Amino acid sequence: MENHNVSKHQFFYSIGLSYKKADAETRGKFSLDTLAKTRLLEQAKNEGIQSLFVTSTCNRTEIYGHAEHPYQLIKLLCENSNGTVEDFQKVAYVYKSQEAIQHLFRVGTGLDSQILGDFEIISQIRNGFAEARAMGLANAFLERLVNAVIQSSKKIKNETEISSGATSVSFASVQYIIKNVPDIGNKNILLFGTGKIGRNTCENLVKHTKNEHITLINRTKDKAEKLAGKLNLIVKDYSELHIELQKADVVVVATGAQNPTIDKAILNLKKPLLILDLSIPKNVNENVKDLEGVTLIHMDHLSQMTDETLENRKAHIPAAEAIIEEIKEEFVAWTKIRKFAPTINALKEKLNTIKNSELDFQSKKISNFNEEQAEIISSRIIQKITTHFANHLKNEDTMVDESIDWIEKVFQLETVTK
Repeated sequence: MENHNVSKHQFFYSIGLSYKKADAETRGKFSLDTLAKTRLLEQAKNEGIQSLFVTSTCNRTEIYGHAEHPYQLIKLLCENSNGTVEDFQKVAYVYKSQEAIQHLFRVGTGLDSQILGDFEIISQIRNGFAEARAMGLANAFLERLVNAVIQSSKKIKNETEISSGATSVSFASVQYIIKNVPDIGNKNILLFGTGKIGRNTCENLVKHTKNEHITLINRTKDKAEKLAGKLNLIVKDYSELHIELQKADVVVVATGAQNPTIDKAILNLKKPLLILDLSIPKNVNENVKDLEGVTLIHMDHLSQMTDETLENRKAHIPAAEAIIEEIKEEFVAWTKIRKFAPTINALKEKLNTIKNSELDFQSKKISNFNEEQAEIISSRIIQKITTHFANHLKNEDTMVDESIDWIEKVFQLETVTK
């Protein structure tokens, strides 16, 4: 397995946790808001890590980067979140080299999403990489890899039907509301939080319910007003949350708060209430279920809903995987060439030094020595030798690192690691 190293002792890792093993409460402990992500990147830079980016969504928190040991990345995550190393070890994963590359391709193309075909993660990867690059934490390897994943995502979205029917947690939440709330078009719906999931949910609600009684509340009112203006909805102040909760038949909570913002103490209900909590960490206290008539649904429950459309998507997984394999092979070929190019250049330089020394010696020793012909012949021989070495290093079965070390030792080469 190739290590795709930045230096002789650094490897490319992916560390993190996701919905597969970590429940919503645990994911909440490790979730990173904007400030925490920035702090993590700054700490990584101060600790000498050269390339790294972070993603933190409702379904996963991950770090991708180069390190001598994965614990360097695990430490960064735990020190900038509310999670501990012990918690991490129980539910997390660590991928190295080729496995880490494969994992990023699957995550970025929606194959590893909680709802198959959900492509929302690719924008998180793009944004996470952009922030890392702005802080000087993106090397050529990472940039090429992220671009390859983005390319795969676009191709899969355009050439397969794996995302047909718009699958995402926000879409699933609207489907749940439609199936479980009679006469939804005339019910009062309150959306609390207008981040990305909140916006998507709101747009799906307007599109699929034809409801004209949707109210938006956000801590930053102008964000809610901007969304409401697009969709012709009502906006209320954050201070009116407790009043609007009493009016609502359905509440969708999608805030980025680190602690619950809704609990049974602020609910004074006179009718049944459905609450969907799409937040990580959870933003609705479980104690609301103590109240009669309250139904609380969390996003993990929504993701377990399967419908015919979702089942049909599974048939397109092989086509998506074939696209990933094609683009990934191009990327891996690039990494190999990038890795051994300094060695081949150093070998060519060494052979040219030997050639020049020998031509100089022979020109003094042999009368009528044809230096021009000797130069042409010897240069062609050097080109053929270096091409043989390059083809060997390009071969899929070649252990590139070991071969490079062997060539450098035999020819006593000095190369500059790029």
